[in-house]
Amino acid sequence: MKQILIPTDFSDNAWNAIKYGLEMFKKTRCTFYLMHVNTIPHYSGAGMAVGAAGENINTIILKDSKEKLRRLLDRIKKEIPLNTGHTFVPLALFDIFVDAIKRQSENKRIDLIIMGTKGATGLKKATIGSNTGDVITRVKCPLLAIPENAEYAALKEIAFPTDYQIGYDMNVLDTLIEMLAMNKTKLSILHISKTVKELSEEQHNNKNFLHDYLVDVDHSFHSVTGQSLETAIQHFVESRDIDMIAMVAKNLNFFQRILFRPEVEKISYHTEVPFLVLHE
Repeated sequence: MKQILIPTDFSDNAWNAIKYGLEMFKKTRCTFYLMHVNTIPHYSGAGMAVGAAGENINTIILKDSKEKLRRLLDRIKKEIPLNTGHTFVPLALFDIFVDAIKRQSENKRIDLIIMGTKGATGLKKATIGSNTGDVITRVKCPLLAIPENAEYAALKEIAFPTDYQIGYDMNVLDTLIEMLAMNKTKLSILHISKTVKELSEEQHNNKNFLHDYLVDVDHSFHSVTGQSLETAIQHFVESRDIDMIAMVAKNLNFFQRILFRPEVEKISYHTEVPFLVLHE
């Protein structure tokens, strides 16, 4: 049974992530942990009176969170077709957000985190929400980031951008292969370079390893040359109607350029195409 963690702030964006995740795993037995994290409040001064007041406030806030989670479960039952293979566990916590994600991921042996993300509202704005960005970079667990405008459809093709500069851990590839097999999806491995040039020996070795390890997967290799990594991916996504982009967080510079530093204003894949972020 899959153990899936879905943090929620009860927003429309978070609801979209829940819908996407439940639809995607509709044929898989899963336990979904629906978690709402209340930030730990900071009280000034000292004394039992302040402590007691804080404890009372915490109790009220947690009670409110539990009630919202109960209503969320009611909404799931009402709006999403019943799936007897799905179990839901509500979690209302006081904690630092990323610490809570990390702790629950370890304690519950989470296989995948699903989070909603909001797109950029301007050229210089972050394209991945700060919470999601922090989880991606600090929690070593596969994460599926669902943009606000993403709508689930049967996955036909997943893009896997790479520069072939790093070797890939087999556990990382196994997670990707499982996702491909579950959805009967083909994988398009996309190499992007600024200029046309031969791959180095190390790059050739990494590419050959991917080809050999993915022998049982419907996969193909593609190359795009262009000065802008983000624009190159955008064109590839649009031309092939890509359903999801998978990346390995280990390749940090390459990874951050795509997710966190868009250089072109009209980068629609940030608001339309889910990202599967893989960790070793």
